[in-house]
Amino acid sequence: MAYVDSLLADGERVVRRAHQHWFIMAWNARWAVAAVAVALLGGIVRLLNLGDAGAAMFILGWLVLILLVVGIVTLAWGWIVYHYTEFAITNRRLIQAAGVVNKRASDSSLEKINDAVLTESVFGRLFGFGTLEVLTASETGTETLRMLTDAKEFKKAMLDAKHELELDMTRPTAPPIRAAAPAPAPMPRPTSAAPGADTPEAVADAVVRLGELRDRGLITPDEFDAKKQELLGRL
Repeated sequence: MAYVDSLLADGERVVRRAHQHWFIMAWNARWAVAAVAVALLGGIVRLLNLGDAGAAMFILGWLVLILLVVGIVTLAWGWIVYHYTEFAITNRRLIQAAGVVNKRASDSSLEKINDAVLTESVFGRLFGFGTLEVLTASETGTETLRMLTDAKEFKKAMLDAKHELELDMTRPTAPPIRAAAPAPAPMPRPTSAAPGADTPEAVADAVVRLGELRDRGLITPDEFDAKKQELLGRL
């Protein structure tokens, strides 16, 4: 797991990662490269004078060996340092992590970033790197990301993440208030029967149906007579 991943808080995720361009590794290892080149040149001279057992050739042999070992070790160490120097944008902050044995990490909150200045030289545009100066409201003021690979895309990702964070901060966090339940519709008031509802024909039909209920034993004769009198009283 990358060191940056171990720095993430709960709910934090990496949006984009980047390293410095390999040119910066070559620049930092220029003396190591020079030492290896001198060692190779000295080795050629020593091979051309294998028959010479003088003190000068003896010293040259040791010098070649020392320069070669120191140069290779320095180159290897420079590559390791380059590999472990990482820049990352999360959904909350900008992180710079470096160090092989002793780790060092610095970060800037996205909400404190005021501006970002991108500088691309001619070689930077040709080989895909640039220097990004991030202006923040923190005590450090400016974070400089030198010779960053795909610096233009890195800047875009940083500004997009900042914009998304600002949107999240403006969104309401409380649950929406539930709308009050609509009041129940009032029950319709009973209305009187329409005129002409108790017509003689309707009363006669009702009496016939009551007679059928009486004949089927569903009502008693007394109930039939009482209901019949009630219906006749409506006429």
